[in-house]
Amino acid sequence: MLKKIIALLFTLIFVAHARADDVVVASPGGNIEFKLLLDRPRPRFSVMMKGATVIEPSPMVMTVDGKDILENAKAGNVERYDRNEQFPSRLIHSTGHDHCNGAKVAIKSGDLDYTLEIRAYDSGVAFRTVVPGADGASRVPDEQTVFTVPDGSTTWHYGLGGHYEGEYVQSAVDQLKKGEWVAPPMTFKLPGDAGYGSISEAHLVNYSGMALQSDGARGFAIGLGHRQPVSHPYELRYSKEDIERLSHPASVTGTIVTPWRVVLVGKDLNDLVNSDVIQACCPPPDPKLFPQGINTDWCKPGRAVWRYTDGGENTLEGIRAFSKLASQLGFEYQVVEGLWRDWSPADLRSLVEESKQEGVGILVWEHSKSLHTPEARHAFFKRLTDAGVAGAKIDFFDHEHKEVVDLYQDLLREAAENHLVLDFHGANKPTGESRTWPNELAREAIRGMESTRLKARAFHETTLPFTRFLAGHAEYTVVHFGNNRQDTSVAHQIASAAVLSSELLTYALNPQKALASPAVDMIKSIPSVWDETIVLPPSEIGQMALEARRSGDTWFLACLNGPKATTVDLPLSFLGDGDYHALIVRDGRDEVATTQPSGVTAIVVENHPATRSDHVKRDVVAGGGFIMRYSK
Repeated sequence: MLKKIIALLFTLIFVAHARADDVVVASPGGNIEFKLLLDRPRPRFSVMMKGATVIEPSPMVMTVDGKDILENAKAGNVERYDRNEQFPSRLIHSTGHDHCNGAKVAIKSGDLDYTLEIRAYDSGVAFRTVVPGADGASRVPDEQTVFTVPDGSTTWHYGLGGHYEGEYVQSAVDQLKKGEWVAPPMTFKLPGDAGYGSISEAHLVNYSGMALQSDGARGFAIGLGHRQPVSHPYELRYSKEDIERLSHPASVTGTIVTPWRVVLVGKDLNDLVNSDVIQACCPPPDPKLFPQGINTDWCKPGRAVWRYTDGGENTLEGIRAFSKLASQLGFEYQVVEGLWRDWSPADLRSLVEESKQEGVGILVWEHSKSLHTPEARHAFFKRLTDAGVAGAKIDFFDHEHKEVVDLYQDLLREAAENHLVLDFHGANKPTGESRTWPNELAREAIRGMESTRLKARAFHETTLPFTRFLAGHAEYTVVHFGNNRQDTSVAHQIASAAVLSSELLTYALNPQKALASPAVDMIKSIPSVWDETIVLPPSEIGQMALEARRSGDTWFLACLNGPKATTVDLPLSFLGDGDYHALIVRDGRDEVATTQPSGVTAIVVENHPATRSDHVKRDVVAGGGFIMRYSK
């Protein structure tokens, strides 16, 4: 009751400071405020957190068939509502929360009537536009709404040259140049340590995806797929005719419903990482396709081996051997690259059957370009189901025009109808699809372990948990002991499996090396999904990612250190009562091995008793790390 009274008081304060015709939506806890400013010539919006500005008043811009539908717009009836529901999740924690206050604002622009819907959560805000339309009638929407980030903020961002596979840059917000493109989510730290924000979108369906373009004055305007610069991967794999076709705005038939434009907000990194806003804005699974929701038996999460990044015989016999190695690790899947297409149906079936006997499901690779027609998709999925394959890794989308977004939806639906899981590569950012489609186990949209030219991996891997992973699961292909680890240690790499996680957790490491490692017990035990996640100090973006993550009664404490050596000193107060057994994998110094910048290739494996009253105090080298497992 006291919380409800405090929230009501916050709401009354916000409204008291608003203009008579403004619309204010405060979050249930009263800490977040979305304000729709209905001044002329067009509406603006702002976002506040406990008195701190997260998004400054920013213009809202949308056109339909080239007509500006927000200029001189007038607000009518405001229908307010609230939501307070829980839903099962497989990302940061096992239970998500859809708890918000909302408003549907009737807008009139000329002879057009439509709705602007707003939601305020205690961990962010979301808004979308719904423009009614006649069935069968097509119209062309476009948007350039701006998000203005406060002066003095620090941003972490990358461009679109690699289509969501960029290398993050840290800079002051006013250093981004006019016209520079940014791939969401774009995370920023507010001045004065007031908190964090991150801009992205949710429930991208029947619409083109959103990127952001800097105006050079701390503003970032929505740019839909047709306006975004064509990525190098798309130019490499598609024709000039394809590029020309997707350079035009997409039409939408019937009612236009934009994706939710989302700003995640948190006073600290733990709040930011644990936000459920993106998933909460997406509908639950269709029970006809997923009778047990995310727990439907055929779309189970798991760990996978993959021969591409760390060697392995690229033959049918070599793939059979990898399934046996996966089984020895207790992993649930093997990802097989394109060589499977040259096998006979009998060879594919025999691999699948032998792997199933080992407890390992097979995922096979396919180019998305070959699946653009219903006939091609039907033939592909029939081939997989005939062989008993568990699912597919579909690659090289490399664009987020509506045409490509529609393809994702078609693939997810048809795969679900055939009880197949999917792993999307060469993909755009996730927008909550894994809630609606639990058969989507992973989505790349990240510069991962495949990149041999990414040198500053310590900075990169301590940035990702607070940037790209805020949008949802990412297939980084974790853990490498060779040159690809660059300026990170082996212990850091092992810990990355517990931090850079996905429902399909694919290892870059050759499984033979994992089995030969003194840390094999730890590697075998790291799950792909979590019940609880706590981001701990001294975590800082690009400097350290330190997380306590729980699976059942077992806790893992994983540390990825950035480019500078530091000391970690923290209590184990996240543990439950009673005695625990701690398995520890940490850096050991190998003075002979100096080929890597960190100079650390050795690891030390230790066992200790532990309780929640204990402290962990450890010096961590540049690019180093550790992982500790606490079992009852």
